Amino acid sequence: MLSVGEKNKLTLKSLSIKKRFIEMYYKANAGHIGSSLSCTDILTFAYFNWMQETDELILSKGHAAAALYSLLAEDGVLSTADIDSFYKNNTYLSAHPPANKINKIRFATGSLGHGLSLAAGLGMAAKLKNSDKKIMCVTSDGELNEGSTWEAALFITHHQLKNIVWFVDRNKLQGFGKTEDVMRLEPLDKKLEAFGFDVSIINGHDFDAFYEVKQKHYNAVKPIAVICNTIKGNGWMQKQDELSSHYLPFNELEYKEFMEAIDTKIKAMS
Repeated sequence: MLSVGEKNKLTLKSLSIKKRFIEMYYKANAGHIGSSLSCTDILTFAYFNWMQETDELILSKGHAAAALYSLLAEDGVLSTADIDSFYKNNTYLSAHPPANKINKIRFATGSLGHGLSLAAGLGMAAKLKNSDKKIMCVTSDGELNEGSTWEAALFITHHQLKNIVWFVDRNKLQGFGKTEDVMRLEPLDKKLEAFGFDVSIINGHDFDAFYEVKQKHYNAVKPIAVICNTIKGNGWMQKQDELSSHYLPFNELEYKEFMEAIDTKIKAMS
C-alpha cells in the first residue's frame, strides 16, 4: 500500500486538478464534465506516481481534455494564462487536445478509437530502440465500440509490447446511454485476457489499488490492461452516475456546491 503521506499527496493533487477544470468548464459553460471526473484519479496516479520523465501519456478519450490540461497545469507545464484561455478564440486549449501545440501532448485525440493505436506505435518504436520507455494510454469504455481499438489490442499482444499500460475508464456510460445497452462489452476482462493481456480490475478512484497494480507489473511479462471501475461525474452529486453528466454545464448552484465540497476536503487534509 501507499504510505499515508503519498496517498494524501495524490489525493490533494486530484482535488486541485478537479477544482481547476471545474472552474474551466463553468466559465466556458460547456464541456464533458462527467467524463473528466471519472478519469481524474487515473490520470493523477499514472502521471504523478507511475510514469518516469521519459514515459508517454495518451488520453485517448480526448473529450476529457480539461482534465488533461489541468493535470499539466498542476505540474507547471501550462500556466494560469494558458488555463484562462480554455475554449476561447485562438486558444491551444480547445475542446479536444491539439497536436504539437502543448508540451506533453503528442497527439490530437478525441476522435475516439485511435488512442490505443497511437500507443501501439510508440510502444513498438520503443521496443525497436531497446528503450525502457513506458506508454500509458487512457481510453473510455465507449470507444471499445470501435474496431480500431481491437486492432490495436491485437497488435500490442502479438508483438508483446510489455511497455504499454492500457487503462480503461470503465464508467459504464457513453454518449447514447449505458455501455451494456449500446453495445455489450462484458465480460471485458475475459476478452482482454483472451487477446493476451495481463488484466487487472480495480476501483478507479482508489490510489492504493493503482499502487498494487503498479507493484504487480513492476517487471511486466505481458502487455498490461487495467479495467478501472469508475463513476461518471464522480463527486457531482446532482449528476453522478447519470448520462446527463456527459455533456451538460454546471448551473451556478451546482458549481458553488461542488467547489465548496472540494475546498472542505482540502482543508480537512491540510
